[in-house]
Amino acid sequence: MSRGASRRVERVLTRLKLKQLRLLVAVARHGSILHAAREMNLSQPAATKMIKDLETDFEVQLFTRTNRGVLPTVFGDSLIRHGKLVFAQIAHAAQELDDLAQGTAGRVVVGTLLAASARVLPMAIDAMLRERPDLVVKVVEGTNEVLMPALRSGELDLVVGRLPTHRHRDDVEQRTLYQERIVAVVRAGHPLDGRTDLTLDDLAELSWILPPAETTLRRQLDQLFATRPESSPRRVVDSVSYLTNRALLLRSELVSVMPSHVAAADLDSGAFARLDWTVPVGTGPVGVSYRRRGALSPAADAFIRTLGEIGATL
Repeated sequence: MSRGASRRVERVLTRLKLKQLRLLVAVARHGSILHAAREMNLSQPAATKMIKDLETDFEVQLFTRTNRGVLPTVFGDSLIRHGKLVFAQIAHAAQELDDLAQGTAGRVVVGTLLAASARVLPMAIDAMLRERPDLVVKVVEGTNEVLMPALRSGELDLVVGRLPTHRHRDDVEQRTLYQERIVAVVRAGHPLDGRTDLTLDDLAELSWILPPAETTLRRQLDQLFATRPESSPRRVVDSVSYLTNRALLLRSELVSVMPSHVAAADLDSGAFARLDWTVPVGTGPVGVSYRRRGALSPAADAFIRTLGEIGATL
């Protein structure tokens, strides 16, 4: 460790206060020292002095002023990111103490992507609640673009779903649970229901329901369409909501591609029909992601083990 780094570590340990970190996070959220000061019941001069003191202690500039307010520098971004993680860990510690005081079995906050929400996650929650009846589970649905930053900042304990292919790996551990096949589905009785040996050209005239552009599956499909622009869908509905997608499919001529486990119940019931077309993106890994740094709570650690056991059966 360099002398400069050693000096900063000592200053963090001896001078940095939680109130200063709270102020930095608030300024970043509001883009304004004035609004952050009001949130914390401080005067603007007092808030400005707290930031100046930090900049002096760490010998870096934390914010730059613009005509739209203040923006964090790279140094400010770094300190704010770690500050969010500190507060998330404190919140988890307080929650764990509360759980212990009340005799409950902990709390887990899980982010879920579409691939996991229909089968593996409900199975894992059911298994966990059988083992720990007092466990509190909070589920947050979204895309990787939303869930991964929340995971890194400590708002989520883990994320379950189709693993991202090329991002979020520096500070996130990923564990594959199983390989998921992608299928194309329509409502039962659709004009293409029962047709064999379909090709992408046969589907080009249809409107499609596709996952949003920021998802791994959509990027793979867009790469496919880029190689076959003449067969690209003319109309696309971007949606990650299975309830919305299901209702649209049942009342229209739309086609959708989705993980096979997501469509399984509606295929088994006869509401959906699987098209006789092999989706060229093939299979993809469904897994669990969690922060590389920082200890997992006992409940989160148990949840990951349960996911692994269920994934092995799929």
